Amino acid sequence: MTVDTLLLELGTEELPPIALDALSDAFADGIKRGLEAADIPFAEVIALASPRRLAVQVTELAAKQPDREVERRGPALAAAYKDGAPTKAAEGFARSCGVSVEALIELDTAKGTWLGFREQQTGESINALLPEILDKAIAALPVPKYMRWGDSRIEFSRPVHWLVALYGRDVVPAQALGLTAGRTTYGHRFHAPDAIALEHADDYLRALENAYVLADRQRRRERIREQVLAEAEVNEATAVIDEALLTEVSGLVEWPVALTGSFDPRFLEVPAECLISSMKANQKYFHLLDENGKLEPLFITVANIESQDPDQVIAGNEKVIRPRLADAVFFFDTDRKRTLASRLPALNDMVFQHKLGTLADKARRSAAVASFIAEKIGGDVAHAKRATQLAKCDLVTEMVQEFAELQGIMGRYYAARDGEAESVAVALEEQYLPRFASDAIAQTPTGKALALADRLDTLTGIFGIGQRPTGAKDPFALRRASIAVINTLVKGELDLDLRELLTLATEQHSNLPKADTLVDDVLTYMLDRFRSWGQDDGISAEMYLAVRKRPVTKPLDFARRLQAVKAFAQRDEAAALAAANKRVSNILAKQEHDGSTLVNAELLGEDAEKTLYQALGNRRESVAPLLASGHYMEALDALATLREPVDNFFDQVMVMADDDAVRHNRLALLANLQALFLEVADISELPQ
Repeated sequence: MTVDTLLLELGTEELPPIALDALSDAFADGIKRGLEAADIPFAEVIALASPRRLAVQVTELAAKQPDREVERRGPALAAAYKDGAPTKAAEGFARSCGVSVEALIELDTAKGTWLGFREQQTGESINALLPEILDKAIAALPVPKYMRWGDSRIEFSRPVHWLVALYGRDVVPAQALGLTAGRTTYGHRFHAPDAIALEHADDYLRALENAYVLADRQRRRERIREQVLAEAEVNEATAVIDEALLTEVSGLVEWPVALTGSFDPRFLEVPAECLISSMKANQKYFHLLDENGKLEPLFITVANIESQDPDQVIAGNEKVIRPRLADAVFFFDTDRKRTLASRLPALNDMVFQHKLGTLADKARRSAAVASFIAEKIGGDVAHAKRATQLAKCDLVTEMVQEFAELQGIMGRYYAARDGEAESVAVALEEQYLPRFASDAIAQTPTGKALALADRLDTLTGIFGIGQRPTGAKDPFALRRASIAVINTLVKGELDLDLRELLTLATEQHSNLPKADTLVDDVLTYMLDRFRSWGQDDGISAEMYLAVRKRPVTKPLDFARRLQAVKAFAQRDEAAALAAANKRVSNILAKQEHDGSTLVNAELLGEDAEKTLYQALGNRRESVAPLLASGHYMEALDALATLREPVDNFFDQVMVMADDDAVRHNRLALLANLQALFLEVADISELPQ
């Protein structure tokens, strides 16, 4: 079968840099799904893109679908003939197949014999199939915002100017977005603006690189990284490469050239975060640090042109950054004229949620919870109250209103300048930790108290007004808030009861429509986050369910049980004991056992049941202190030794004895076994 490379390229004006990767991946995925659905063999689908193009290369693509045998089933044989002559059903089926009745065959199946038709169907060519595949792929692109251009009714993210569709050396006859496919592409807007006629689909990357375009996204991104690091080395500094910024810059340039500029060192009097935010957000610059981790008065910009006079390009960037940094200085100086505390009245005018009041209301509610937590974990209650009071004050500062990502950071700076306690100032930044699942948690007691209280207030409030998250919507990021609370309690080793905290948080609200079931609803929702919480650490759904069966409301305790079950599941005895516990559970449920674990030793007649009874007693005595101290892993290790007496019991003892007393005694013995494991988790949920 003939194979060759397919190239598709959609030429546009500069696409949104933040959306470029998503558009490129979606375009490649759409083409891949289309080819797979058409059953056309290929080796690899490669997503390519630059600011002015979306492209896909498909290697070793077959020229057509494989020929295949198609079988159709018609009426049952009994209904196809009457007195040896074909019925209307048989004749109609034959017509639908385009043949005579004599050309039909008999198909024998398990359900009887049917009239059928079998033919060899020739696969369609890539030329015939590609237009529809291309249309569907373009229609499915996640375009952030559509626009029109000229007098056309066509809509796309940006105006489109050319379309390339090559299979090997041949142009594939296709149309899209009002364009007819050809073999002509275009290079860099300034370095190589002339048309480029591609001889073969394999020539694409090489031809564009010769025209100052790196269409390979990953290669262009790494070229930028290498250049930025090289520039930093020349300046004896360390470049800080934010991956999100690197991706955005890669979406802005086709031929990256890194250049180093500088700014007036007097700007360094402003907190480094302010300058960095300004450089990243406004100019897409990479910043540099000295050997002590201090911000250098330097920046690296990535130009989209190989200038003959780079000094002029640098000077232009230095001229642009100066007023931006001056703005940061202005915001900082303006903010410092007032204390954070003086901004408290402004929080009365900032709505948190219209049914839950203002940010001032939220601060008042959170203060009680933060104080309770601080006392429980050995923190300073007064500091926790003060931090909660000031927590949102920096939201009304000039700096944070300009750079929202500095919330908390500026609160820390301003609080420290105002003479607030160090733990209060640090907590104002730590309240936002962790920002995501793998992020660090707050380290100070005051920071932990504030971070927990703020999120618990949000969770109870939003659930309380009936706006719990759905599969598609979570506008208040309650999933993230739940994970943040769990991480803070677990990683911070805070042995706090989530039900108690939620009850206290709920009590701070008034007139919540869902108040009656609120604590249970939020608690269930938050504990359910453990289902995905430990996946990266090898915690399976079965392990989660094993612990979830227990009425555990302390996340730290929940996590320790999960780790214990995970370790237990690796043991050779795990599967057998899981199966035994499942069997016990089924027996007790079927017999509607009353739950009694009281065993009468005098009724134990078989050696195997006596041995199990003795083993359970010994294990209960040895694991009791382990369970009391939360050493669940060691407790399950001890219980693993029960495998042999449990196996022997089921092999040698008839549980459902004819004698009622003996039967109930044996059920009580099994209930003992089940209860002992349930002190940690329901291991019957594990694979058996």
